[in-house]
Amino acid sequence: MSQQGGEFNGTSASRAILSELLQSSAGKPLERITILPDQPVLIAGPTASGKSALALQIVQAQGGTIINADALQVFDGWRILTARPDDADLKAATHALYGHVRFDQPYSVGQWLRDLDPLLQGARPIIVGGTGLYFSALTEGLAEIPATPPHLRVQANQIPLPDLLAALDDKTRSRIDVQNRLRVQRAWEVQAATGRPLADWQDNTPPPRLPLSGVVPILLDAPKEWLTPRISQRFERMLALGALEEAHAMLPHWNPADPASKAIGAPELIAHLQGQMTLAAAQEAAVIATRQYAKRQRTWFRKRMASWHQIRLPSTDLSTVLHLID
Repeated sequence: MSQQGGEFNGTSASRAILSELLQSSAGKPLERITILPDQPVLIAGPTASGKSALALQIVQAQGGTIINADALQVFDGWRILTARPDDADLKAATHALYGHVRFDQPYSVGQWLRDLDPLLQGARPIIVGGTGLYFSALTEGLAEIPATPPHLRVQANQIPLPDLLAALDDKTRSRIDVQNRLRVQRAWEVQAATGRPLADWQDNTPPPRLPLSGVVPILLDAPKEWLTPRISQRFERMLALGALEEAHAMLPHWNPADPASKAIGAPELIAHLQGQMTLAAAQEAAVIATRQYAKRQRTWFRKRMASWHQIRLPSTDLSTVLHLID
């Protein structure tokens, strides 16, 4: 794929995706984002906003490796439901940290950073995903907190979310997504295992791997009225691609406590296969859960990524937003 004068020439599929993402909007002037071929690029945004398509376009134009920054796409077993790259994407560009963790294994942001470290020494990284905590750890640093003892995690798995949350200090609660059980439980485990609140550990944080001053950080700002129909359409496509068959293959291994079981749509499709709801009801519940997740993502991004380059979707055509230098 080539890029000349800021214009892209790629596959018809990728052009169609980006054309949809970057159609003309209210006509507000947008900043022009210049990207050099050796600059690391970070791309964040809510689910179904087109992050992966944009990453693929940049890599094909300038080179580099696409690296996952989504906490659920690290797991194997749910490729379709977590929207991991398909075979065509994997053939088109080098990808890393997708599906490399067994579905029933715990995985933390600290482990993600350690897996990322050798990749930062290789080809220019294009790091893309929707997990805000991964990006904040990457660009702001992460405290080296001791691992949670297995028996403590077993105990935490049995505690209701409101009780976990009630045990946390105010400062820690203000910094995490209090509706995300994984984040709340992690904070509880840290406090129980070390005797120190998570916020205290965070306040004694080492330097970041990639400070914002050394990267091009791009945030796709997707308004609700634009994103909602895309979420519904995407789940329809997932079902057409075999999401239900994927759930059937995972059914013998199903454990709602597994980290990968938090994949949106997985509990709903498993419930359908177990005879607890119709497929239509499972689809509706999964779409609602996805919209709720996207809302939490947008809230995080507004609070934590105000200094990032923002592309409001739908916006102008790509050539007026990004200037990719050969």
